[in-house]
Amino acid sequence: MQVQLETLGSLERRMNIALPMDAIDAQVTERLKRAARNAKIQGFRPGKAPMKIVEMNYGPQIREEVLGEQVQQGFYRAVTEQKLRVAGYPRFEPQVDQSEAGSFKFAATFEIYPEVALGDLAGKEVEKPVTPVTDAEIDKTVDILRKQRTRFNRVEREAQDGDRVIIDFKGSIDGVLFDGGSSENFPFVLGQGQMLADFETGVRGMKEGEVKTVEVTFPDDYHGKDVAGKTASFELTLKNVAEAVLPEVDGEFAKLLGVADGDVTKMRDEIKKNVEREVKRRLQSRTKENVMQALLDVTPVELPKSLVELEVGRLRDKARQDLEARGMKIKDLPFPAELFDEQARRRVSLGLIISELVEANKLDAKPEQVKALVAEFAESYEDPEEVIGWYYASPERLDGPTSMVIEDNVVEFVLGRANVVEKALAFDELMGSQA
Repeated sequence: MQVQLETLGSLERRMNIALPMDAIDAQVTERLKRAARNAKIQGFRPGKAPMKIVEMNYGPQIREEVLGEQVQQGFYRAVTEQKLRVAGYPRFEPQVDQSEAGSFKFAATFEIYPEVALGDLAGKEVEKPVTPVTDAEIDKTVDILRKQRTRFNRVEREAQDGDRVIIDFKGSIDGVLFDGGSSENFPFVLGQGQMLADFETGVRGMKEGEVKTVEVTFPDDYHGKDVAGKTASFELTLKNVAEAVLPEVDGEFAKLLGVADGDVTKMRDEIKKNVEREVKRRLQSRTKENVMQALLDVTPVELPKSLVELEVGRLRDKARQDLEARGMKIKDLPFPAELFDEQARRRVSLGLIISELVEANKLDAKPEQVKALVAEFAESYEDPEEVIGWYYASPERLDGPTSMVIEDNVVEFVLGRANVVEKALAFDELMGSQA
């Protein structure tokens, strides 16, 4: 096998390879003999057709298969000998000049992985958010849990914010009913912004059985283009007013949350554990994002186009699957590559940087680290041992925890070398609006 390597760019290479034809012919002959043993050719019993007839029927396909395999094997032998790390998939093309007897010549064009020189982290500032969990945060969480279990009791008074109302309404513009503007027995909670402000203002103060007409102006950017910017008349009929009743924080409430003996103190302890676990997870996630950005900032990497294209394809497929899972019809929906290019570049860059960082500093996941993380996952389940057993029942189930441990190791490594600045982060900001 003859090999000639050309440099086309900083990462792009072309390899010209000449394979010995006698090896290819020998493979073709051997496969034709095997095919002849069971060949079903019209006019002959199975396995009894003359070799020339077998070759006429099967020769072109077998030769194409052998050439494909020999090209692949020859290429990977060559890159191994040259100690090249191929990024993405090579493009194979037979060379135009095949005049040299005794050889088959082809060219492979491909990219190689870039050299990654990890940047200096010593002067890089990395923000590490900190959020304490106090009794105030537990009280907020208890209130959220109470609101999630709200009951509504019918009342005979005017509707006010916080009440659930049930109404019939008919909407018209210039005296003509419009699509989506009418409904019966429609429930919503006043004051939560579920309906347009003019609509809620009209309902506020009404009593059960009252009928009223209100004017509602749709915003110019309203999602319903047919009514955006227009004013509609709504005939409202209020059919029910119910006020919100939150459960008391007592033994019955504790039992609702899974505390069998109804001990409120035990309930608060369990809530605190869950909140602390969630706060820890979210803080780690934010810190990790800051660490990854720091690595990107100090380590510029030239990216192989092939890897970016592969990642764009993966992201595009995932986006399609996500939309399909939500019931959206996406057959004719365009998914231009530009939508995913920036995210793909970031992911490929981080992949290259982290790979180099892990290898250079021996940050691979240790079995005991994976075991500890799986045990942490299992804590929130009723039977932790069953969860741990599920993970260890199949090796591939540990891939996720193993990747997470490696990322945690990278984060700790970076935090140990960068200029870490702790920043207080409010509980509500960390957890988002949950009320």
